[in-house]
Amino acid sequence: MSSQKEKLVEFMKKQIQNENEIVRSVTEGIKNINNPPVKAVLKGISLDSTKHAELYASAVTLLETVSQAMTQENLDQQRALVEKHIRLEAELIKKLEDELPTIENKKVAFLLNSILMDERRHHAMLKQVLEIIVRGETITEEDWWKFLWEESPFHGAPGG
Repeated sequence: MSSQKEKLVEFMKKQIQNENEIVRSVTEGIKNINNPPVKAVLKGISLDSTKHAELYASAVTLLETVSQAMTQENLDQQRALVEKHIRLEAELIKKLEDELPTIENKKVAFLLNSILMDERRHHAMLKQVLEIIVRGETITEEDWWKFLWEESPFHGAPGG
């Protein structure tokens, strides 16, 4: 592994530790907080830190190992799950966009707008996952047949 890659891996491993410390600190700190919005925001930060730690770990795995191609069945399952959640996020975004203009309480509007921003980010990320990660890590059955037969002069038929 190159020196630059090693530095990046070490940086990410340190970030995993930092994110886990944030989770620990928030979990401990919110035990005595009785203000629901403050508690919810801090808990959300903790959940984001858990996600960040997992994303860093995934990046480390990508740098340190060779990816295995997924089977067609695995691809189909992942694609269906991601597509389902793209639809769910789109529905949530639409509902929030419709509801937000009717909210008069500024504190409630702030909280719902925060949720809307998260939903938009989730939606965009899921689209990227579907396009880049799932497709980029997959060799489908169609890819294998194309690879095997596209350059074959007889395309599997008896030649002679």
